[in-house]
Amino acid sequence: MARQAWTFLDGSWQEGNPPIMGPLSHAAWMSSIIFDGARGFEGVAPDLDRHCVRAVASAKAMGLEATLPAEEIEALAREGLRRFPADAAVYIRPMFWAEEGWIEPDPAATRFCLSIYDSPLPQPGEDTACFAQGLRRPSPEMAPTRAKAACLYPQSGMAMRQAKSRGFTNAVMLDPIGNVAEFATANIFMAKDGAVHTPAANGTFLAGITRRRVIELLRHAGVEVLERAIRPDELAEADEIFQTGNFAKVLPCTRLEDRHLQPGPFYTKARKLYWDWAHS
Repeated sequence: MARQAWTFLDGSWQEGNPPIMGPLSHAAWMSSIIFDGARGFEGVAPDLDRHCVRAVASAKAMGLEATLPAEEIEALAREGLRRFPADAAVYIRPMFWAEEGWIEPDPAATRFCLSIYDSPLPQPGEDTACFAQGLRRPSPEMAPTRAKAACLYPQSGMAMRQAKSRGFTNAVMLDPIGNVAEFATANIFMAKDGAVHTPAANGTFLAGITRRRVIELLRHAGVEVLERAIRPDELAEADEIFQTGNFAKVLPCTRLEDRHLQPGPFYTKARKLYWDWAHS
């Protein structure tokens, strides 16, 4: 797929998709790599600073050395954004990975790159979901869930393949004890009886930056938002369901298993609040 892409690597910007590791790179065979994802769209880059801070925290959680501080990553990202049209929809992806190590990565061998590339922002449409079968989010003692680690995402891929094979666009993932964790690709919210509910951050899923921002915006607007344990059968009784995530920001869920849903007032408010804040 042709796309405009720029990557900052080893001190300079390179166009396209430059090679960054070889077969002997620790990250290539031991998955010692983290990334973060921010967005540029409509001339804004919401919460870019928070994404850069999280990239540094993820690197440290994976035993890597963050070779650039968050402030420098943000400055590079803003420099890279100027290579694109002001209103371009792009994905901003800083990465840290290890070149050396045996089982554990060698922190001193950490490398960094920052890629920015064209990526259209998904628009609200038919966003449907089923429950993932035989797949659950791991607990913190089972996987490096404190980091936005690349090794966590093949499970999301398996859930997405399963969902698409059944005619859905996403999957609801449960945590190790059977509570709702998130969608395979985004955080999940539901509305019921005049309040918004979302799973409490318990270390089994990435409690996203857009999730936190939407919670803050809704509460500031006077909406009750409850972070708590949610059982799967509660979703079947929800008045509405929606998702938040960096890639698509705020989207409705229009069908869960056999139950059809309409984009509701809380989803509509959340999306408008987010867009208004992003442009403020």
